[in-house]
Amino acid sequence: MKKYITVLVFGFVVSITCSAQVSDTLKLTPKQVEDLFIKQNLELLAERLSIDIADAAIAQARLWENPELTIGDVNFWASEERRDGEDIPPLFGNFGRNTQFTVELSQMIQMGGKRRKLIRLEQTSKDIAIAEFEDVLRNLKLELQTSVNELIYVQAFMNVLNRELELLTQVVESHRRQAAQGNIARTELLRFESALQEVESEIYENFMELNALQTTLKVLLNIPPTYHLTVISENPSVKNPTAISIMNLSELALSNRPDLKVFNLQTQFHERELSYEKAHRVPDLTVSANYDRYGGIWGNYFGVGVSMPLPVFDRNQGNIRTAKISIDQTKYMSQQQQNIVRHEVTEAYNNFLMAHRLYERINNRENLSSELDVMLDVYLKNLMLRNIGILEFLDFLETYKTNKEVTLSARKNLNTAFQTLQYAVGTEF
Repeated sequence: MKKYITVLVFGFVVSITCSAQVSDTLKLTPKQVEDLFIKQNLELLAERLSIDIADAAIAQARLWENPELTIGDVNFWASEERRDGEDIPPLFGNFGRNTQFTVELSQMIQMGGKRRKLIRLEQTSKDIAIAEFEDVLRNLKLELQTSVNELIYVQAFMNVLNRELELLTQVVESHRRQAAQGNIARTELLRFESALQEVESEIYENFMELNALQTTLKVLLNIPPTYHLTVISENPSVKNPTAISIMNLSELALSNRPDLKVFNLQTQFHERELSYEKAHRVPDLTVSANYDRYGGIWGNYFGVGVSMPLPVFDRNQGNIRTAKISIDQTKYMSQQQQNIVRHEVTEAYNNFLMAHRLYERINNRENLSSELDVMLDVYLKNLMLRNIGILEFLDFLETYKTNKEVTLSARKNLNTAFQTLQYAVGTEF
């Protein structure tokens, strides 16, 4: 009796653990999961701020250099003994009496269109940040969809295992009573108890996988760990692969893949960087206005000046060469990424084609799964009436479980293959 109670307790624990140890349960469709992910995923929110950082860099590039104010040659020790000549009158009140100083105001003016070219460079950096954000979204979305498919599969297969546990529990309890009365051999009971332990072990492993998937999804959705997440299963909604042209998919991928956009934009970035570095060959101009109070032959001297460095030795040759090499480097990398994209699309399409064919073949035999559900009760009844033997019953039970596992796996693989194809193309279609 204790063993029977233990088995029942184990079954109940497996079936209600998730709901009993959490405060709330979320039941969501795959579409609702995706919407929640877009709103709440922390990594996505953090990556989106990179675009705001790029906007700030553009705003900074638009700013002019600050003017520079210099006050110098201030003489605080011009006592009567040290002065030679007339008194220096104050500027106003008593301020500045017998004091010499100079004031200079200068403004650096960038030449060669440096500011305009720097703005264009930062705008390309923003485009790269947007493409990188889209790539992060694309990768996280695939991880989310794959985890959702796995969770739906594990949830459904857990129901199959719990059904098997329920049947074997009934069989073990019935045979335990029969063995106690001496109506059946002890070896027959041991065989069923062994089968029951195998199912309990499978349920434990399945629960561990379910728990890991729950953790992954709750992190992706940024929901508290105390929540229990249930994803509602939906029939696959995918396109027929025979209606899709792999050539069109490749062209679509080349124009939509954000990782490929990043490489193309990096080439554009280095081209604009080259233009910006070439502009540094033109020296900047500094315009200044200065005032000298009793520092020369005039008591109050006002003057203007212009200065610029002479581009004799440094004409920014090294940075220009670096930008040219970087252009060639990113062009090679972009071509390599194009090759990778084409191969990934082809691989994903072939996988989707095979997954679709398998699902269609299994789906066309949908009545098989229904018949097995009916026959399971029939087999249990005949076992209890001793019309069939233990091996025949356990063999059918294994067939039943295998059929459910194959059916659920085919549905999961079809969804995952189609979502992987969309991931390879870089857009939903």
